[in-house]
Amino acid sequence: MAFVGLTGGIATGKSTVSALLKTKGIPIVDADVIARQVVEPGTPALTKIKAHFGDQVLQMDGSLDRKKLGSIIFTDATQRAKLNAIVHPAVRSAMFWEVIGHWFRGEKICIMDVPLLIEGPIHKMVGKIVVVYCSDEIQLQRLMARDNSSREDALSRLRSQMPIADKVAYADIVIDNSGTKHELETQIDNLVQRLNTEVGWFWRVSWLLPPVGLVSAGLVLLWRVLRQRKRTRRGTRKHS
Repeated sequence: MAFVGLTGGIATGKSTVSALLKTKGIPIVDADVIARQVVEPGTPALTKIKAHFGDQVLQMDGSLDRKKLGSIIFTDATQRAKLNAIVHPAVRSAMFWEVIGHWFRGEKICIMDVPLLIEGPIHKMVGKIVVVYCSDEIQLQRLMARDNSSREDALSRLRSQMPIADKVAYADIVIDNSGTKHELETQIDNLVQRLNTEVGWFWRVSWLLPPVGLVSAGLVLLWRVLRQRKRTRRGTRKHS
């Protein structure tokens, strides 16, 4: 199975790309959806959140009060790190089992839609990285229009995140969403065709013979680690 990571920046159109891929019949494992599921009432993650943050972060029905929790973690890096330590492993575990489910069903391709793919460890484990890109100015204008925010507020949000240009450096495939909807749809068609072509016979072999798939996954992980080390050394030389 082709194991593809999909990411982008705020207001670059990653969700639109994900939705278009879904209409093509491509399975999507959505990190944002799973992040909400793992903190539903009765889940181990919500129990841990309650134990650490107290009942103040719960609503009357026992569900998570995201607004209250957000007001705590966004002003306290230590508390934010604690929340991430609770939620992120639960999300990664749920994503892993969802991917396994798609593999057992014989899917040829699986897309992992992860906003912070590059910032976390998952990007080292996928076979390909697809980054949804648009120019800085278009990204800014879209964010202002979407949130009805000022230019200063939108710039502040953009500057708090990893620049989209830095994410592009990690990409195997770049989807340029600076143009029209038709242009975007054409790129999605090309992406799906490319992925289906590259999977080819190997999908059948790796599904019928799991050791082949495991060896392939190990080689991909090794390649990602080596490539990241090369980038790190290159960056170190630039700043020395």
